[in-house]
Amino acid sequence: MTMLAVFRSRAQTLEFVSRLRTAGVPVQTVSTPAEAGVGCGISAKFEVQFYPRVRIIFGKKKYSSFSGFMKNTSGGFFYFSRS
Repeated sequence: MTMLAVFRSRAQTLEFVSRLRTAGVPVQTVSTPAEAGVGCGISAKFEVQFYPRVRIIFGKKKYSSFSGFMKNTSGGFFYFSRS
C-alpha cells in the first residue's frame, strides 16, 4: 500500500525526502493529490512497510508545514495521521 507524507512547503518536503533516502527508505516525490487540500504540489511517497522507519525519522525534526500522513485505498487517498 502506498503512503504519502504531505507538507505545505516544497522545501520541507524535499528535505524530508533527502533524510529518508539517507536512511535507506525508497521514496519518491509525487504530486500531492487533491484530497490533501494543500497547495504545496509535491509529497513524499513510500510504501507502508517503511512507515515505522519513516515515523522515527519524522520525529527527529520539527516540520512546521507538515499536514499529515495519507494512505492510498481503492477510493483514493485519505488522512490517517496528522501528527
